[in-house]
Amino acid sequence: MIGAGEPVTSEQLAQAMATNPVVVRRVMAGLREQGLVRSEKGHGGGWTLARDPTDITLADIYRAVGAPTIVAMGHRSENPGCLVEQAVNDALSGAFREVEALFMKRLGAVTLDALAKDFRRRLAKHKQSLEDQIHAVK
Repeated sequence: MIGAGEPVTSEQLAQAMATNPVVVRRVMAGLREQGLVRSEKGHGGGWTLARDPTDITLADIYRAVGAPTIVAMGHRSENPGCLVEQAVNDALSGAFREVEALFMKRLGAVTLDALAKDFRRRLAKHKQSLEDQIHAVK
């Protein structure tokens, strides 16, 4: 059962997130490589956390999944000799660094344990079971 501390299969996670198990396995492989989760094969196997949830932050997960670009806008390089383009790129570089630093700081302050507590609070508030929530996502 998801959230019960038992191993969870890629299929169960995919159902809960309304996605394909292959997508889940790809993401989980990256998390495993960074030591955040582990997998067990066979009957009763699945994915489990490899570390205490109080020690795993959203920043850890973000880095483990490849640290995707958070700002869709990028530098222009159509005319690298253009002084205006250079000035704009320099100004953007500083802004991008600031955004990324703030983003990582905020992600680093949120643990899986805090997310789990917030999720359980929300479930209780809405008087839903975990199974009800999983089915509501579909």
